[in-house]
Amino acid sequence: MQPMTVEAFLAWERGQELRHEFDGARIVAMNGGSLRHSVIATNLVEALGRRSIRPCRAFRGDVKILVAGSVRYPDAVATCSRLDDRSDIVLNPVVVFEVLSPSTAVVDRLVKNAEYRSTPSIQRYAMLEQGRMGATVFARDGDNWLSLLLIGDAMLSMPEIGVEIPLFEIYRDVDFPASEADD
Repeated sequence: MQPMTVEAFLAWERGQELRHEFDGARIVAMNGGSLRHSVIATNLVEALGRRSIRPCRAFRGDVKILVAGSVRYPDAVATCSRLDDRSDIVLNPVVVFEVLSPSTAVVDRLVKNAEYRSTPSIQRYAMLEQGRMGATVFARDGDNWLSLLLIGDAMLSMPEIGVEIPLFEIYRDVDFPASEADD
């Protein structure tokens, strides 16, 4: 059996009812997320939309990005490139967001982090926690990929798209039971 190409995957996936990612070797079915995951992602995209500076635009996780030979559906993505509204692929993503889930956190932290780092257009990668208000943000600084931990009343700053969002706004209407917040 010959390995699948990105082009072959895209043609196949467009005919499917459910979304799938392609990690360069395997097809991975996208499972549904929790309500908390959805609230965080929705709050994020709404906050980005309220602050967006044209030509930059933000999209929720129903569009694809092509990174390092893989096809991914990040929870949110921002770009400042001109887009073909008929396409299902965001070209030249600038900022990428993943809401971490227990089942995907290792892939998000390690595999996708390496893919996003190796994609020159991506300047910032924010991983948003579900169990507490916090984010791990990686930002490009020349050849370096620097990390920053945000917690509490911190501000998620994204100068690449001209936007700042307080973490509390991303986590609006998310309840953290004491046992989870204390982990």
